[in-house]
Amino acid sequence: MEKILIVDDSVVQAVQLKAILEDTYDVTIAQTAEDGLRRASGESYALILLDVVMPGMDGFTLLKKLQEEIITQSVPVILITSLSDVEHEQQGLVLGAVDYITKPFRAPIVKARVDAHIKLYQYRRQVEQQSMTDQLTGIANRRGHDSESTARWKEAVRLRIPFSVCMFDIDHFKAYNDTFGHPAGDRVIAAIAKTAASYLQRNTDFFARYGGEEFVALTVGERSEKVMEHLKKIRQAIENLHIPHDPSVSEWVTVSIGGVTVIPPAKGSYAFCLKLADTMLYEAKKQGRNRVIWLDEQKQQLWEKP
Repeated sequence: MEKILIVDDSVVQAVQLKAILEDTYDVTIAQTAEDGLRRASGESYALILLDVVMPGMDGFTLLKKLQEEIITQSVPVILITSLSDVEHEQQGLVLGAVDYITKPFRAPIVKARVDAHIKLYQYRRQVEQQSMTDQLTGIANRRGHDSESTARWKEAVRLRIPFSVCMFDIDHFKAYNDTFGHPAGDRVIAAIAKTAASYLQRNTDFFARYGGEEFVALTVGERSEKVMEHLKKIRQAIENLHIPHDPSVSEWVTVSIGGVTVIPPAKGSYAFCLKLADTMLYEAKKQGRNRVIWLDEQKQQLWEKP
């Protein structure tokens, strides 16, 4: 059941709208623009119904704020206006509202317009999800990573909690492709993605194929030692798949992992954090591959014993 947020200072008006929609949707009411912004930023809604005229922060100001926030800018907004309020309708549509409904409410019209925009939202979300999914592995692709890493970095900055990022790389993958062929290489990539993803299913985890034989994992809220121990288990699980490699370079297919944990500063950069993880990955390769090397919160290297 899709969730709808009604932002309206009139209790009577909000309850009328909820009565029209609650048989089909999960409807929440906010009676101030401030409460509406807080709820919209903290939960996932498929549609927002927004009254234009409210005390304090009006509907137009809230609409602008919703358009500016990454989390809420893709949520469609329908304005609530009066029959004679043409200027408000025009201004709201220019600011990014997708439609409007007028007072007094006519239930069939309200339902029809809401249903139409919910269907459009669902279709757009499906298309976006497909565009952010790697077709070979079923996990997020580079575009999905770019979107999710931005949101999670901002959350870690706001909450002042540990943020970890690591990069995986399949060891001697070119040699594997040269020996067994690219279709076999694709199967290896898919098997490694499946194994690693099975360990990264918490709400605080995110896993993506970064490109080729490289992967990126994010974890929010845990200290470096715990994250590194978890990644060591993943590295071992991949080795335990016992996928035969070119015997001239390795017995089994393995991965090298480099990562970093930071408490993100307000003016910090995720791109710099990712670069540090890539540096640790390079170090793991340099030290013999099939190992995890981590940079902790104090910028001390943590080494997995070979």
